[in-house]
Amino acid sequence: MSDFGNIILLNGPPRGGKSSIARVIQAEYPGVWINLGVDNYMAMIPKQFQPGIGLRPGGEAPHLEPMIETLYAAMYESIAAHSRLGVNIVADVGHHDWYSRKLFIPPRCARFLCGLPAMLVGVRCPIEEVMRRREATWGKGYDEDGSVPEPVKRWQRAVHEPGIYDVEVDTSQNTAEECAAIIRARMEAGEALSAVRVLTEMEETNYEKSTPS
Repeated sequence: MSDFGNIILLNGPPRGGKSSIARVIQAEYPGVWINLGVDNYMAMIPKQFQPGIGLRPGGEAPHLEPMIETLYAAMYESIAAHSRLGVNIVADVGHHDWYSRKLFIPPRCARFLCGLPAMLVGVRCPIEEVMRRREATWGKGYDEDGSVPEPVKRWQRAVHEPGIYDVEVDTSQNTAEECAAIIRARMEAGEALSAVRVLTEMEETNYEKSTPS
């Protein structure tokens, strides 16, 4: 049996339900689970460098991009270090590569997790449900002409490219508890996890071809 801590990466758009699933995992899974996700990591970043690794798709802040590369590397180094010490990690993330230039964030982050029991989970949520949650939580709804705001549409497209996962859940169809149960069943099935390995093995040239600019 491995002495490494398990790693669960929940990847999806803002208001997609990732944080709710992470809280259920921390409360209901056996052992200690530390949340090293984007929201918690962003809270440690000084105001002048916000939103840091939470930067939206669209190349909105090129001056932050060199720091984003470094911060992602630091976050994943920390995730890997916790796992090697036997600590379980759940991380809610919103990976994309829609910056002003290709940063290859998903495959580069995956490389930090080589040899570790890491599961990549796609957290799906239809854009209509995302909009409902945005309005309910933040009071941010549709544009004046009734259209979905461009940043929301970009997140919906960019966050699931290239879409390589070990398991996927849909938070519009299942509760956070049900999604956590689906993930746990996959983790306990004893089948090899492949998503992180596939991303790790992707050459950057091939990854670039798989993601639209």
